[in-house]
Amino acid sequence: MNPSLSDTPAFSRRGLLKLSLGASAFLATAGLGASLSGCSTDVAQSGFATLRSGDLLFLRALLPVMLDGAVATEHMPAAVDGTLKSLDYNLDHLSPEMLKLTRQLFDVLGMAVTRGPLTGIWGSWENASADELRHFLDRWENSSLSLLRMGHSSLLQLVMMAWYGRKESWAHCGYPGPPTV
Repeated sequence: MNPSLSDTPAFSRRGLLKLSLGASAFLATAGLGASLSGCSTDVAQSGFATLRSGDLLFLRALLPVMLDGAVATEHMPAAVDGTLKSLDYNLDHLSPEMLKLTRQLFDVLGMAVTRGPLTGIWGSWENASADELRHFLDRWENSSLSLLRMGHSSLLQLVMMAWYGRKESWAHCGYPGPPTV
């Protein structure tokens, strides 16, 4: 009689070590390739202090999904632009180490070699549907890997602080604004 799948472990210790080593090598190679090819440049896009062109491609695709329900459809382009400006301002005031970590997150999400396996978005960000982007966010939020859950939390906090720090967001959440002095 053959043992059932539930009776056999999914990974042996050796298998898990091989998988971990392979994943580490993959990410290290992708990071090295990006830095050598110039993909992870630190040059900000014109009009921004810290956000780079690759960051903007990713964020312009993701922000409408993250702001869905908080912004009327006709106001979404202006809300995305304003949120990007606020996010850029906030990032420009981070410590150098926190900015470095945020850029590493954006680099991983921007490179095709890491984007597909980690997010499920195999094409470019601007071609991803809203459902694919929601699935990516859900996947990271509920991942068994703490690193992906931390990435989701970072993205969510960065975007929500940038959006809800803007005056046009206050009416939606019932905030009357700061008192006049």
